[in-house]
Amino acid sequence: MTKWAASLIRISTHEVETLQKRLAEIVERRTAAELRVAMLDAEAEAEAKRAEGDASAGWYMIGYREGHKRRRAEMLAQIELCQEEEVGARDALAEAFENLKKYEHVAEQAKVLAAKKQGAFEAAQLDELGLRRKAAGF
Repeated sequence: MTKWAASLIRISTHEVETLQKRLAEIVERRTAAELRVAMLDAEAEAEAKRAEGDASAGWYMIGYREGHKRRRAEMLAQIELCQEEEVGARDALAEAFENLKKYEHVAEQAKVLAAKKQGAFEAAQLDELGLRRKAAGF
């Protein structure tokens, strides 16, 4: 394999690995946000159950529900942003992977071509040797 092909493959492999790490970080952020939404919902349910038996809790529950709605909306917006970022990262990763495969294919074709040339050269040398021996009478 030529030096330029090896360099292209190494660079392309590094790019794929970097994009895989980026995608993993995005998925981790999205999962954490989804978990926070589930925790917020569980906390809101627990507060509602606590407030059922207390008449004075009705006043603070109004503010609590508003705060819960706001925090939940913020988390859902974060999840949506992460999903959009995830789509972009997946597309970039797919493109980088395609490029890597193209470079690997070109390098493999160059190897095959070099082997064919070497085989043709060796065959030509053997033919020449045979012709020389025949001409010399061996």
